[in-house]
Amino acid sequence: MALGIVVERRRGVTAWADWSWRPVSVIPGAGPVDPPGTVLMQGDGWTHRHAATLAMELFRTDTEGYRLNLSQDPPRLWVVMRPGPDGEELVPFAVTASAHEGEGYQIGADVVETVPMPPEVIALVRDFVEQHHVDVPFHKRERKRHFEKEGQRR
Repeated sequence: MALGIVVERRRGVTAWADWSWRPVSVIPGAGPVDPPGTVLMQGDGWTHRHAATLAMELFRTDTEGYRLNLSQDPPRLWVVMRPGPDGEELVPFAVTASAHEGEGYQIGADVVETVPMPPEVIALVRDFVEQHHVDVPFHKRERKRHFEKEGQRR
């Protein structure tokens, strides 16, 4: 599903950054944005821009992460952003509905923020999970014995 990423640019409140960038919402089914950064709304010191349109992919192997996300109130989308070519702005790089994948991106140097998941996306993810999720039973790992018999070494 194509998701338009809406990013807010706000005047910085510190001496180290002129602007702060953060995703605020997504537009389900958005088309390509031309030019990138099309202004949607603006006010005193802030601007909402359609920064990019990214594909959100769903994988059968990650249904547990989607289920975990859908159990939260409200479900979220993780938007991953990286510095743009000028180094000043942050550009959306990826979007995911998986809590596990979102957490994985947070460990690195990327900027990761969450936005509320729109109802259309909730329905899509829920249908995908219902269709593809398979519970994997927990198997306790058994330690390998270091010695074959009591008192004997290998």
